[in-house]
Amino acid sequence: MKILINSGGIAQTNCFVVADEAAKQAVLFDAPDHTTGPLLDEIAKRGWDLIGLWLTHGHFDHFADHQVVTDRFPAARVLIHPLDLLKIQRPDLQTRLFGLPFTIPPRASAELVEDGQILHIGSMSCRVMHTPGHAPGHVMYYFESQKVVVGGDLIIGGSVGRTDLPDSDEDAMADSLRLAMTLPDATQLLPGHGQVSTIGQERATNEVLRSLL
Repeated sequence: MKILINSGGIAQTNCFVVADEAAKQAVLFDAPDHTTGPLLDEIAKRGWDLIGLWLTHGHFDHFADHQVVTDRFPAARVLIHPLDLLKIQRPDLQTRLFGLPFTIPPRASAELVEDGQILHIGSMSCRVMHTPGHAPGHVMYYFESQKVVVGGDLIIGGSVGRTDLPDSDEDAMADSLRLAMTLPDATQLLPGHGQVSTIGQERATNEVLRSLL
């Protein structure tokens, strides 16, 4: 497994590439505004086949560059949980809500993922974990064999994702955090914002997480 990261955009959001170098296959996880270009250049430079843009959820800072990605790599499959599909179909709703200084093109359709679904990047497999709370369609992507989880905005920067948004749910967030804490301590956490961490480190040091549990 090879992991590349770039961070940026209006909300300083993380964007990850996870690749199976032997198979020359890669997936981009989330697509913050004005952030994906350097990673797409690196994918092309390394001769990898970008097979997907797998979204953790549909908040604008996680999918704004979706058209940039699929313009460069038209075969990349855009995946999202059905409960967040409307967000990428109607990005104008978020543009108005957050007063964004840019527009996001709508995405007419995407492939839908569900809890427990197994996805593959080359020889690597990952399991979709539905973790609502920050957003109803929030998911994590768990690579058990590699001890890596792409965590989105569930656990971020020594805290947890916001639950004060129109469709967020603090009770669901607490349940999702409990689910995340069932992962082994050594699991590397690739968060939507902030520094890469581990489940064990968050369990031991994240006071917001501990208070919600």
